[in-house]
Amino acid sequence: MTNTIIEQRLAALRDVMRRESIDAFIFPSTDPHNGEYVPEHWEGRKWISGFNGSAGTAVVTMDAAALWTDSRYFLAAAEQLEGTEFKLMKERVEGTPSIIKWLGQKLSFVSSPVVGIDGMVNSEASVAELIAGLRNEGGITVRTNFDPLGQIWTDRPPVPQNKITVHPLEYAGESCASKLERIRAMLKDINACGMLAAALDDIAWTLNLRGSDVHCNPVFVSYLLITSRHATLFVDGAKLDDGVREYLKGEGVDTADYNKVKDALAAYSEYNILLDPCEINHTLFSAVRCEKVAQPSPIPYMKAVKNSAEIEGFRRAMLRDGVALVKFLRWLKPAVEAGGETEMSVDRKLTSLRAEQKLFKDISFDTIAAYQEHGAIVHYEATPETDVPLRPEGLILIDSGAQYLDGTTDITRTIALGDVTEEQKLVYTLVLKGHIQLELCKFPRGASGTQLDALARKDMWRYGFNYMHGTGHGVGSYLNVHEGPHQIRMEYRPAPLVEGMTVTDEPGIYLAGRFGVRIENTLLTVPYRDTEFGSFLGFESLTLCPIDLAPVKKEMLLPEEKEWLNAYHRTVYDRLSPHLEGEDREWLASACAEI
Repeated sequence: MTNTIIEQRLAALRDVMRRESIDAFIFPSTDPHNGEYVPEHWEGRKWISGFNGSAGTAVVTMDAAALWTDSRYFLAAAEQLEGTEFKLMKERVEGTPSIIKWLGQKLSFVSSPVVGIDGMVNSEASVAELIAGLRNEGGITVRTNFDPLGQIWTDRPPVPQNKITVHPLEYAGESCASKLERIRAMLKDINACGMLAAALDDIAWTLNLRGSDVHCNPVFVSYLLITSRHATLFVDGAKLDDGVREYLKGEGVDTADYNKVKDALAAYSEYNILLDPCEINHTLFSAVRCEKVAQPSPIPYMKAVKNSAEIEGFRRAMLRDGVALVKFLRWLKPAVEAGGETEMSVDRKLTSLRAEQKLFKDISFDTIAAYQEHGAIVHYEATPETDVPLRPEGLILIDSGAQYLDGTTDITRTIALGDVTEEQKLVYTLVLKGHIQLELCKFPRGASGTQLDALARKDMWRYGFNYMHGTGHGVGSYLNVHEGPHQIRMEYRPAPLVEGMTVTDEPGIYLAGRFGVRIENTLLTVPYRDTEFGSFLGFESLTLCPIDLAPVKKEMLLPEEKEWLNAYHRTVYDRLSPHLEGEDREWLASACAEI
């Protein structure tokens, strides 16, 4: 069945492209701040294609349309693009052309072809790569100063104007003024006079402010210009009350209108300015007239290393989150056996139990409650159209998290709702072994996550299984649930792991049309020991929640894996049981029994 809404939008787009003499247009997933999760105002790729995943790029020519996304979304994208003109392009799969190669083929018969992009929502690095690549594809021109959505998206949501709040120092652990001083010191070390911060979580962290402009992420739309002596927050004034204005003034931060940042960059008077080309959009990057220091921003690395107040906040948040999860898991199986529960209803139940906890603010991302074959869709999100009833058999994968004022949580548990197959037991046990091996890992300070990634995969590789997503990402402190620069994944990521960094441990196996398994804890990187070969680090589990033992093939576990599992469950019971009563505590004792 043809998706008439998407076809109408494509027709309107092509009318505008024809008038503007543009032969193709590219819609990224990002916003002017290069965010992974963006306000609705900038969800242009979702609007034009119908695909709602967090990662993907849509490209439209006068007679073709395609969407590139990664393995997390292959199944979901295929379903959402059905009935549209968009062809799914599976990134990093052999035979899939790059966007540049695809455009070169599609426009090879066009005289003096022009590809359009909106320079405000594409990073300088991505635009430079695109321009160079298309030049090699027959001299294709790139136009960067046009946004067709301004004409065709007639009911486009406005840029949000939600109020900003001050994040208490007891949870932040360091004042804004101190952070600005450290940033200036790092800029001085690389001979940079100032910098522009565009990433919303970097700005929120630096200023100890929080907002609600992005779903599930406590950030606010803004830019932060830091010079050798001043700092200016470019933000819609409607977001600021008198208390926030006074706070900023006391921390040495001026304010200016959000839309004036381009003018301020053009008027910037110091000798040079650091602009991270992977963060700053092309339009703002091009507005700067002085010397540009094109280097990574120092803020993500600073933000990734948690201070003692943030670490203790994580521990408190994980404890409260664990209490909510135990109550949920104790409820789950009997409720499914009684009948009437669905993927969406258990999502609502879990959120309601979290909302009862002190300092709860929101969920940290949309819950994935994926039963049986839906578990194979890595980032599945149930809708009224896809929601299915749960039966007392098989596996449900639940990936969820919460935003508490003192910390952010991210956890996945795969639960046996009743009888499971031998294949499900094998896959579940391989995923558990991978999870445990990464938790057990000890490594030299400064090793990158890429060097650790194989530990989570080695056992499943022996059986011919693999997964295409990353194994771990950083987690913010009452900030974005995805945080860099460090990651644990097969693709090379050079950012070093050091003590104080949070990182998830979430291997998985997904069998299309059958089921999926993922087990995830959030970890803290901690000192292990010093030797003549240097400092070594390890991981501490921050997450406090039992791992389901019912699907485990215990004979496949190594002695060290059983020891880790038993020790983890003792910790879970010791930490959570004082905060539980009656049946909840009894259930926890049973779930944490030694194997």
